[in-house]
Amino acid sequence: MGNSVVGENVFFSVVIPTYNRKPILEKCLRALEVQDLGDSTPITGYEIVLVDDGSTDGTLEWLAAHQEEFPHVRCFEQDHQGPAAARNLGVEQAQGDTIIFIDSDLVVLSNFLQAHAEALVQGQKKLGSDRFFTYGAVINTANFDHPTSEPYKVTDFSAAFFATGNVAIPKHWLEKVGLFDTRFQLYGWEDLELGVRLKNLGLQLIKCPAAVGYHWHPAFRLEQIPNLIDKEIQRGRMGVLFYQKHPTWEVRMMIQMTWIHRLLWGILSLNGALNERTMAPFLQWLINLGKPQLALEVARIFLNWYNVKGVYEAYAQLKHS
Repeated sequence: MGNSVVGENVFFSVVIPTYNRKPILEKCLRALEVQDLGDSTPITGYEIVLVDDGSTDGTLEWLAAHQEEFPHVRCFEQDHQGPAAARNLGVEQAQGDTIIFIDSDLVVLSNFLQAHAEALVQGQKKLGSDRFFTYGAVINTANFDHPTSEPYKVTDFSAAFFATGNVAIPKHWLEKVGLFDTRFQLYGWEDLELGVRLKNLGLQLIKCPAAVGYHWHPAFRLEQIPNLIDKEIQRGRMGVLFYQKHPTWEVRMMIQMTWIHRLLWGILSLNGALNERTMAPFLQWLINLGKPQLALEVARIFLNWYNVKGVYEAYAQLKHS
């Protein structure tokens, strides 16, 4: 089985978990419905497997009312359990031989599926097997009206091995590795943890820069800070779960549980003196200048400090329990 799955023919199942994202989800799904599949495409067909993770914003009602506009969409629903469980349900229901994971706030270009397909076929030829996945480009944007007009920025670079923002992988590897660990119910790490298991199986990453997705999020405002801090603390707690499963230096580096990170963010935040209160006027000034993205990068000084503190607090609790 390991050698023939990609072959010359691909049937894609695009698995998308969603939770209260109706306005941007609409753009996400419309972009996937207008894919250009050239005449000589290896793609035999595709489906969009949407898993609604207990949305309360009318997502399902909206979809039911516009069903005929989305012929490729198959919709499933679950109670709110987080993206790991939602993606697992999507993979289980998927009819394709190859899974593409994207998030529901990602708007792709019209050559998106074709680009992944070509990279999969090329990778198969190069490696002589399908022990790999393709990883597309993700560009962050706050432009809701025209998300795909955003240029690529240095801050869009990702060093992640396996991240579910834009990745294509033969389905049987996901089944073999055991899908996502649903204990990751808070924010963060469930995809990178799966990546460690895929790496242990010998899978390689093949970059696919032509498959571009534009990841939309509202422009940074001070009101978002409490939510962002909460996410960093959650990420710290989930990071410790990640480390429990894979107690390696590499994972410690990823989750920022090292003296290096403690020192770095401790120094940069002046041991927490630069925080959401003391930096608020400066951040607001940057936002008023029309530089919300820069303001967010500056805010990461104290956000990372919260993350590091969260990791160590969760780790201390674990050792005492």
